[in-house]
Amino acid sequence: MPVYSMTGYASASSQALKDAESSAVAAGVTVELRSVNGRFLDLTLRLPDDLRSLEPALRELLVQGCRRGKVELRMVTRRGDEAAWPQPQAEQLNRLSWLEGTVRGWLPSAKPLSVHEALQWCRQVATGEALDETVLEAARKAVAALRDARAREGERLAAVLLDRVAQLRELAAQAAPLLPAVVQRQQQRFVERWNEALELVGAAQSTPREALQERALNEAAAFAVRIDVAEELTRLVAHLDEVERLLRAGGEIGKRLEFLIQELQREANTLGAKSAALELTNISVEMKVLIEQLREQVQNIE
Repeated sequence: MPVYSMTGYASASSQALKDAESSAVAAGVTVELRSVNGRFLDLTLRLPDDLRSLEPALRELLVQGCRRGKVELRMVTRRGDEAAWPQPQAEQLNRLSWLEGTVRGWLPSAKPLSVHEALQWCRQVATGEALDETVLEAARKAVAALRDARAREGERLAAVLLDRVAQLRELAAQAAPLLPAVVQRQQQRFVERWNEALELVGAAQSTPREALQERALNEAAAFAVRIDVAEELTRLVAHLDEVERLLRAGGEIGKRLEFLIQELQREANTLGAKSAALELTNISVEMKVLIEQLREQVQNIE
């Protein structure tokens, strides 16, 4: 299943013919869709007033095609050639006459309908149903095109994210061999400073040397536990495994990836805070930079 971006653009057009035997266009419509990233699905529809009744159906199409993001739908309609007027039907004219009589009965000062206005009304009635279906057809094509565009962008995002994951794995692999030597070196420094402090305060005169040495070793062991980041590296690699698994599985993974990025950031911060060597500090900084790049890209994934 592909990874989908929340960023994309698509447009589609459709036309309604006057009748099955004619090639004359009675009406046409163009639907444009733009989407950007967002925490939830946020739909904005900009429709002509005479097509507001189609808003529920259009929203349903968008919900089926998109799960997250800010999606804007714009629609432009166009009628056929102004010279191609429909042939008024008797029932249409009878109904229009009845409606005009009703209105003028209540509003005697209302102006009578002109021929142009009557033909416009007949034209709208003739193309109304065909235009509704034309709008939905164009919307379906636009949603499918937007889905494809978001999938292509998602494929590029996934490639970038997998590259950053590989770089983080390499940094973790560089840090792992350094841990035993760093812990041992810092432990030895701790013992040396402990002994120096005891000599300065003269504590060695009132306490047996063996007891002081044992206490120093216990404190050094506790200090070694505090600076050991092997557990953080293990969890970081586990989070990277999950990120890679989600990217290869695809689907609606944006929110889960955002959570994993937070966990990666936490492990990198802990690694930097507990680091007792310049080498590990540099690795922590490089990890934070890569994780921030991951976070920026993940915000665009559905």
